[in-house]
Amino acid sequence: MALLHINFESQYLNGNTDVNIILPDKPRTTNPDDFYGNGEKYPVLWLLHGTFGDYTDWIRKSNIELYACEKNLIVVMPSALNSNYSNWDTTMMGYGMYDYLIKELMPLVHNWLPASDKREDNFISGLSMGGEGALKYAVNFPDKFAGVAVLSMFARDWENIKPEFEYGHQRTLNGYANAGGYENFINSYENIRRLLLQQKDSGTLPKMYFAVGKQDFLYKGYKEFKKWAVENGLDITFSETKGYKHEWRFWDKEIQNAIEFFGLADKPDEGNPF
Repeated sequence: MALLHINFESQYLNGNTDVNIILPDKPRTTNPDDFYGNGEKYPVLWLLHGTFGDYTDWIRKSNIELYACEKNLIVVMPSALNSNYSNWDTTMMGYGMYDYLIKELMPLVHNWLPASDKREDNFISGLSMGGEGALKYAVNFPDKFAGVAVLSMFARDWENIKPEFEYGHQRTLNGYANAGGYENFINSYENIRRLLLQQKDSGTLPKMYFAVGKQDFLYKGYKEFKKWAVENGLDITFSETKGYKHEWRFWDKEIQNAIEFFGLADKPDEGNPF
């Protein structure tokens, strides 16, 4: 595979930002002119990191490069700080992560690289905070993604939550303040459960996969969300696995399952060049 690192000044993040991108590799049996000039557009996986992470996490801590190679899959891994993949308009000069991925990074990738911009060829996934971000993008922009895989995260019940019992209490309060108060927050793009209910019968939602380790500290919240989703008739595939916590061994395993869930085909056999 080819690993591309891009650093550029983002209009929406108000500063330089980094992105790692995995690109399909030229088969040894193919002439460079034929391969690089074939005009083919490849499927894209938008892959998001978790809290405290950045654009290097998936490359350094998983075998995503190998899995992408097996599928001729482009994988885009941006940096998002600890933004929850939300817009933070009053932070410093503004940090519009929610807008950045859709309005800036997607046009860059789709227009500068051999990446398909068709809905059926674009998928999104992430772990922990990145799983929440992936779900946020998928339900707010269902026209852009054919599938979403949420690893070690779930859609929280913002309308009935008691903040004092919510993990990351200060983060929750910061999110409310960032939106201009609790009422604004639950009426915004952040309220995933409300959006899921609004769209569940529309036929527009991407196919959805949720996975968690049974020893994960978020497992209790995941189970509550699964119960809610089943009761409300949402079409979601759920997977729970014993013996895993909030950890990279689990995420490396589950990103393979997510790629299979998306239905991506194996790349053609190159044959033996020797």
